[in-house]
Amino acid sequence: MPELPEVETTVRGLALVLAGDRLTRVAVNRPDLRRPFPPDLVQALTGARVVALGRRAKYGLIQTDRGRTMVFHLGMSGRWRIDPAQIERHDHLVLETARGHVLVLNDARRFGSVDLVDSGALDTFAPFAVMGPEPLGPDLTVAHLAQACAGRVPAIKLLLLDQKVVAGLGNIYVCEALHRARIHPERAGGMVARAALARLVPAIRAVLNEAIAAGGSTLRDYARPDGELGYFAKDWRVYGREGERCACGGTVARIAQGGRSSFFCPRCQK
Repeated sequence: MPELPEVETTVRGLALVLAGDRLTRVAVNRPDLRRPFPPDLVQALTGARVVALGRRAKYGLIQTDRGRTMVFHLGMSGRWRIDPAQIERHDHLVLETARGHVLVLNDARRFGSVDLVDSGALDTFAPFAVMGPEPLGPDLTVAHLAQACAGRVPAIKLLLLDQKVVAGLGNIYVCEALHRARIHPERAGGMVARAALARLVPAIRAVLNEAIAAGGSTLRDYARPDGELGYFAKDWRVYGREGERCACGGTVARIAQGGRSSFFCPRCQK
C-alpha cells in the first residue's frame, strides 16, 4: 500500500501540472472504486480551477476555486498517471486541463477512494476528524507522544500505527523509525522512556523526509505520476531484511504484530 511518502510524492508530481490550471473535462469510467464516486463529481470539477494541492495523512487533496476539494486515497494499488500514451483498462478517473495535460487515476484492485468535500469543512471530514497530528508538522512533539503513550499497554509499534495517535504513519516507516530510535517494537507504549521518545520524533521526521526525497518506496504497483519508481527501498535498514546484518552487528529479525510484519534488530533495539 502506498504510504505517506508515496502520497506526498504523488501530490508534488500532480502539482507540477495541475496547480493553477482549469479542468476542462472530467470523466468517470466506472461507477465506483472501494465505494461509489460522488454523484456530482463531474459537474463540480468540470470548469473548476485547481488552486492548491496538499496531503492529509495518506490522502491527497485537490482544492478548486469552487470551494470543493477532491480527496483521494490510493488504496492498495492506486496511482496517478500523467499524459499517458493511451487510456488503459484500470484508468477509472480522467482529468483533462486547459493547458492540455491528461491525468488518470489508475487502480487495478479498486481499494482506493475519491470523495468531494467542502474545502472549509475538511477538518470535519469523517476520516480526518479523528486523526492525530501530521508526523511532519509542528504538533508531533515529544510531549504529544508521551501523553498518547502514558499508561498504555499496547506495543509502541501498534500505537504509532494508530491514526488517532499520529496521522499517516505506515508499517514500513514505523519499523525504520523505531530502529533509528533504538526502540524495540514490542515495548509497551507506557514503558517507553521520554528520552527514547525524544529520539523517536526526529527519527520519524528523518525517515519520512528521506523517503520523500527518494520518491518513496516501490511496492507492487506503486509508481510516481511521471512513471518513475521510488528508490528509498534500497535504504531500508531493517524492513524486509530478516536475517541480514544490522549496522550494529546484530541480525535483523521479524515478528508479527497486529497482522503485520515488524522488522527490528534485537541487539540495538531495547
